[in-house]
Amino acid sequence: MTRKGDRQIGLVSGTVASPIGPLVAIEDETDALFMVEFADCAGRMDRWLRHRLASGRYQLRAGAVSAKSRQAFAAYFDGEVGFLRTLPVGLDGTAFQNEMWTALREVAPGETLAYGAFAERLGRPKAARAIGHANGSNPLSVVVPCHRLVGANGALTNYGGGLERKRWLLDHEARYAGS
Repeated sequence: MTRKGDRQIGLVSGTVASPIGPLVAIEDETDALFMVEFADCAGRMDRWLRHRLASGRYQLRAGAVSAKSRQAFAAYFDGEVGFLRTLPVGLDGTAFQNEMWTALREVAPGETLAYGAFAERLGRPKAARAIGHANGSNPLSVVVPCHRLVGANGALTNYGGGLERKRWLLDHEARYAGS
């Protein structure tokens, strides 16, 4: 169901396989992704779900992720690293977070940016810390490619799924970005 008046938005939670661990994906009934997180990151998922479900706007049930999402993730992990850009997303953050997450989807696979450089790209040169905070709140791991933001010196910085996965994702995208 879609949100109209007092009606809730129905969400479906399912699992998608990946070479670096299963992903839990949550979609609405139009197949827009609302959350994607590595299955072993239960704390991050629980916080996100608790906040969303407590609002009463959403109703969650277990099920299967759409074929389109499964195919897009399979293509991405098979080397078509730009394929996740085709997936619709349902952003549910603040206006700033939604702006930042939308812009982050435009960072090309294989490209990394320092937080400050990304803030400049957004036209908000003094917002590097706010960018970092919004990046850490990203509920759409891999799809909104927060792993592409790095420290000022190019060093890997925090990643909710772990730095090993961040390195794997960056290496994977660098390997296939020109394909």
